[in-house]
Amino acid sequence: MRRRGVLGAALLLAACSVQPAAEPSSRDFPAADRPVAPIVSARWADEEERDRLAEAETVMDLAAIKPGMTVADIGAGEGYYTIRLARRVGAQGRVLAEDIIPATRDRLAQRVERERLDNVSVRLGTPDDPELPDASFDRVFMVHMYHEIESPYAFLWHLRPSLKPGGVVIVVDADRPTGQHGTPPALLECEFRAVGYRRVAHRDLPRSGAYLAAFIPAGARPEPRDIKPCKGG
Repeated sequence: MRRRGVLGAALLLAACSVQPAAEPSSRDFPAADRPVAPIVSARWADEEERDRLAEAETVMDLAAIKPGMTVADIGAGEGYYTIRLARRVGAQGRVLAEDIIPATRDRLAQRVERERLDNVSVRLGTPDDPELPDASFDRVFMVHMYHEIESPYAFLWHLRPSLKPGGVVIVVDADRPTGQHGTPPALLECEFRAVGYRRVAHRDLPRSGAYLAAFIPAGARPEPRDIKPCKGG
């Protein structure tokens, strides 16, 4: 009986000494094999002009945004989509708006407070990891910012667990080289596929020169060392 007790204590001590595996950093992932556009502005275009083109309404319709959903707006900037998503999801929904520039985050937080959007939270993200809570979002929006992500494979890898079952990542970007503040659709699909996503929709957006692409997780999330970078010029 004593030996069994000693063995049990030893096994318990060994179990307690096991440390969880460290989260991989951006250094563990391949670098983007294409230019990364610099962040030049928190505003992609004039909001009134975008509304005249019905940009947000069109994108939200294509993304099937409904009342009660929880949505993350990554690279939210001045909050063009944040504000409109908050209205669409309503009081029972939630929007988390995130930016990696502290001053931009602060200005957006002031706007959210000024417009009394109680269903919006604003936070600071990091360049290679949005640090979103697991299994929390019906939709994740990345609008006119994907080409600015310094470590796309690390970013997309860390993003995957944040989606709820049935959750979708929505990307809006221009069809031009990444160095010219756009992302060719084939390159976007390749980079998402490399991290274990599948494209489920692609639509050109009228009168804007942009497109919308939608992705869902597919299969197991690969180990960082197994990710093969895509050629993108």
